[in-house]
Amino acid sequence: MKGNKSFELKSEYKPAGDQPEAISLLADGLKKGYTHQTLLGITGSGKTFTMANVIEKYQRPTLVIAHNKTLAAQLAEEYKNFFPGNTVTYFVSYYDYYQPEAYVSVTDTYIEKEAQINEEINRLRHETTQALLMGGDVIVVASVSCIYGLGSPVEYEKVNFKIEVGMDLSRRAMLSRLVDIHFKRTNADLDPGLFRVIGNFIEVMPVNERKIYRVSIKGEKVDSIIVLDSISRSILTEPEAIFIFPAHHFVTPEEEISRALKDIEFELDTRLGELKSEGKNLEAERLSRRTRYDMAMIREVGYCNGIENYSRHFSGRSEGEAPDTLLSYFPHTDEGRPDFLTVIDESHVTIPQIGGMYAGDRSRKKSLIEFGFRLPSALDNRPLTYDEFNERVGERIYTSATPGPYEREKSERTVEQVVRPTGLIDPELLIRPVVSTDGKNKKGKIYEGQVHDFIKEAELEIEKGGRVLATTLTKRMAENLSDYLKERGLKAEYLHSDIKTIERVEIIYSLRRGDFDCLVGVNLLREGLDLPEVSLIGILDADKEGFLRSETALIQTIGRAARNLSGRVILYADNITGSIKRAVDETERRRALQMAHNKKHGITPKGIEKKIQDISSSLEKRRRDIAGSILKIELESKGADIKKLVKTKEKEMEYAVKRLDFETAAILRDEIHMLKDATKKRG
Repeated sequence: MKGNKSFELKSEYKPAGDQPEAISLLADGLKKGYTHQTLLGITGSGKTFTMANVIEKYQRPTLVIAHNKTLAAQLAEEYKNFFPGNTVTYFVSYYDYYQPEAYVSVTDTYIEKEAQINEEINRLRHETTQALLMGGDVIVVASVSCIYGLGSPVEYEKVNFKIEVGMDLSRRAMLSRLVDIHFKRTNADLDPGLFRVIGNFIEVMPVNERKIYRVSIKGEKVDSIIVLDSISRSILTEPEAIFIFPAHHFVTPEEEISRALKDIEFELDTRLGELKSEGKNLEAERLSRRTRYDMAMIREVGYCNGIENYSRHFSGRSEGEAPDTLLSYFPHTDEGRPDFLTVIDESHVTIPQIGGMYAGDRSRKKSLIEFGFRLPSALDNRPLTYDEFNERVGERIYTSATPGPYEREKSERTVEQVVRPTGLIDPELLIRPVVSTDGKNKKGKIYEGQVHDFIKEAELEIEKGGRVLATTLTKRMAENLSDYLKERGLKAEYLHSDIKTIERVEIIYSLRRGDFDCLVGVNLLREGLDLPEVSLIGILDADKEGFLRSETALIQTIGRAARNLSGRVILYADNITGSIKRAVDETERRRALQMAHNKKHGITPKGIEKKIQDISSSLEKRRRDIAGSILKIELESKGADIKKLVKTKEKEMEYAVKRLDFETAAILRDEIHMLKDATKKRG
């Protein structure tokens, strides 16, 4: 079992710029018991490094919440690098694809739930909960899925299976206990949640790690325990004891299942009475048939599709009571107060996301209940409300370059981090008209409008070796502008939500590598772009007030040019909106502070040099390799086995996921599909 260790930050860098003051003030705020603090850190100022230093000073388990899986993975990797001797885990939704159950009354359309579970991410979720239950030095980087229902930590911990060398345990008893905690027997290769019997050995692969526990039983005693590497089969350790946690988070003792079924029966009878009294006989018949079928499945096999809709009955919670979530697994004081730190990253996006989950879930389920597809208790299988979330976290720090109204109002202390360790200052801002004019500029040339002006500026920047971004208001405009730029001789591509993840990665790295020079997009903020090569950004139609041209969006977009020494941003606007004025004023304020700091300390700004991880060229090489492998197998005798290659690729994919390298994992997944298709063709 993991012992309690202190958090120890390892880094070749030392706090610089205004990081030291930010670290000191935030740590002081935690010491004083401040519940809400904000780190207003500009792009490139090292917010994650600052928070790592705060965690080291605070010495408490920490939950870091990000607003999407990709950002969470990036943060998890950063924290792993900062805390190599501590436990850093990744907790996000385990669905690769998820279509929730729904009913559209207008068209009388029922949509069945469809889901595809990513087993590797499920394993990482178990790794998280088990690390928390064992206590100590744990940093969990999670998406907002951390506020969704999860099995009770009390029941999950209660049924963990401890095996010690020398303990009394028969072979039959061990097999029975593994089945009780939802492990399945196999005669083939082991995967997480499976076990197999080989002579006197019982081999188990836990759900939280890619290792095999081999338990040797002689007579009715445990003779030895060996931990094996799942791929090489080499011996890793020979521990005196191991813990095997359940294969599922939702664990219900047999006696509780019987009680739950009685509760479901009672609720069903009550609800059928209500529907019939309202003259809804069709809905009553539908509900009776569906629910009784589910109950029969639970009674016979312990499971049914949509079993989570009955979670309130299985957990014994009261109607309306909040479910257990990941937050329940974090440590609490004897008085029940949360005893961990919560960091809410990009809080201007994450806070509204947390606050909006409950209402959306409830709206969908109310329709299902009204038309007889679900019992009212389905409403209790839900995410937390924001008030419930608020009660379940203690001290928290919001981090953002543009904190929202909630953070600004709630925070007892707001700490600014506007000076970059590199000395880089925010980009120069220019405002130019959108439409063409008859008037002439100082050089006597007629202004031709935003697109032509942007092209001229882009050509100048590209000649100097820079890269260029342009943001538009619609997907169609992004595509059209990209085509027009190509017609004018510029190497340009567009990027928006219709483009698949791997293609987005390829496009971004192609821009950095110089395969093309100008990237056009709608909302380039969400792409996680970190492009030091970008020296010019053109914000087209900047005066069209709305989500994409709000003060927050403008400041965030301007920040994309803040990693280049020559960074400039042109806002094309015929009117100076409130958002433009506030964004410009804030940028100029930051520039003044940054230049004053550099002058005072004699700092010469340095551009950021970030290694180009050439994923796209790697992708092309992999595609050629896989095509060659398939061709080779096709040309060889029928004895050639594609399954062996698939197995190798699956192991590579698992290792990539373990490293949180989801781009490589996705590439490998595509290769596996190609190989399996080749198998079908040969068959």
